Amino acid sequence: MSFFQNLLSSIMERSLLKSSYFRSKDFGILHEDINKALESVMSKSGEISSLVFAEHLSSLIEALNDEEFIEFFETLHAKYDLDAEALLRASNEYSKNKTQKNLELIFQASEPQWVKLFKRLNTVSEGTLRLVRLRERIRSLKQASPSLEFFDRSLLKLFKHWFNPSFLVLESIDWSTPANILEKIIAYEAVHEINSWDDLRARLAPDDRRCFAFFHPLMPNEPLIFVEVALSNKIPNTINEIITIDRSVTLNQDINTAVFYSISNCQEGLSGISFGNFLIKQVAHKLKQENDGLDKFVTLSPAPSFVRWLEENSINLDSDEDMLLKQALIYLTASDREDGLPNDPVAKFHLGNGAILERINLNADLSSKGLMQSKGVMVNYLYNLDTLEENHELFFKTKEVKQSDAIKSLRKKLQI
Repeated sequence: MSFFQNLLSSIMERSLLKSSYFRSKDFGILHEDINKALESVMSKSGEISSLVFAEHLSSLIEALNDEEFIEFFETLHAKYDLDAEALLRASNEYSKNKTQKNLELIFQASEPQWVKLFKRLNTVSEGTLRLVRLRERIRSLKQASPSLEFFDRSLLKLFKHWFNPSFLVLESIDWSTPANILEKIIAYEAVHEINSWDDLRARLAPDDRRCFAFFHPLMPNEPLIFVEVALSNKIPNTINEIITIDRSVTLNQDINTAVFYSISNCQEGLSGISFGNFLIKQVAHKLKQENDGLDKFVTLSPAPSFVRWLEENSINLDSDEDMLLKQALIYLTASDREDGLPNDPVAKFHLGNGAILERINLNADLSSKGLMQSKGVMVNYLYNLDTLEENHELFFKTKEVKQSDAIKSLRKKLQI
């Protein structure tokens, strides 16, 4: 942790010094009229003055009510959009004279001017986090203003560069992690609710439990995604085996299986960027290095769209277990989608990562959420570290669900 903490400390100190320096200088009028403030940001060419005006504008945007917020972005879209005529001229010039300079003119003309605004807003104090929050708000208001879609997509494109996996830092989360981070783990848990500090402690403190999160250096207090892992001597078939507070701890010498039982994305403003595939693979390799006895990497995953699929296909929700198992097999191995990808979003995620469908478990999650979404069904997906890339390529080439021998035998028995 020390290197990462020192890095973050350095970034924060530099940010504070920069803010202090800005306040000590006179860079002109900081307009309270947001459109004039916008003009100031877009017209300034000096690096320091641009940052000062961008910091001011960022605060003005955050203070807008929803109606003012939409109006601001509609004005931004109308006034600082792509210059189609300039792009056409640049394209025509390049077709006549294919020089590097003319190619660069095409690049410049093909980017809307508002992208420059986002890049400048990113340079202010906590600018990256503030832009992530800005996109959250844009996404929440898109239905009220279709033009917000332009900014949603534009920010997503920028974020895919800024949140490249090579920039992310993997950190272990345990009971000694600072409380402000632990509070966010509780708040962001999206699969199996954490109901108390005792509940959280049971997931983090025992020797056979792990939690890992990705952080970005410019958002040091905000996890991007985290995964909870149970170290076990078998593949579990119910969630209670894992999250029950009062349970026996698996001794280190008996551990042979790592179970990924909860993966939670934390930032709605980063929706559309996949972190989970990199997280699982990196964590699996890290755990293998720590424990030579680990030879199985599996999930215990929900099937969150199963009940909806049953309803859409007019299948009785109170079917007996044999019928429920048969329908779960159909749901997970055959596709009703036009693109041929799995019906279930979690299945699509894990199979796309190169995992295989290992086992289906009935009565595995009897919580109200588990019954409402998946009729209690949970799924084990198996990650074989030696065949992940091969499986990944094959899945997207054929869209076929790679299955364990047990699943194949079960399908044959049930005549599926």
